[in-house]
Amino acid sequence: MVTVDDVRRFARTLPRSTEHLIRDRVKFRIGQIVYVAFSRDETQMGFAFPKEERAALVAAEPGKFLMPGESDLRFNWVEVRLAAIDAAEMRELVLEAWRMCVPKKVRLEQQRQAGTP
Repeated sequence: MVTVDDVRRFARTLPRSTEHLIRDRVKFRIGQIVYVAFSRDETQMGFAFPKEERAALVAAEPGKFLMPGESDLRFNWVEVRLAAIDAAEMRELVLEAWRMCVPKKVRLEQQRQAGTP
């Protein structure tokens, strides 16, 4: 099972990523933009994800992914049950969420350094 500490270790490697504790919830931001946040009980992780694709993601794996709460439906956001993912999938989800929120030049530099498209 993936933990907040697993995400923390990975998120710290991403340029401009900062960790914050807001209303007893761990969140990772780029500037003022939150790209990953945890439920208070740390069993679910919300992350930046295109609104137009989230219904398909949740429908494809409803035991793993959840729609965000009603107040977050207006955002590019979806949630995942941490018990349902492994470390590799967590890194992929967090990295893609980070890429959605970071400036393009930072994203391209990170991709160049990592050797990924």
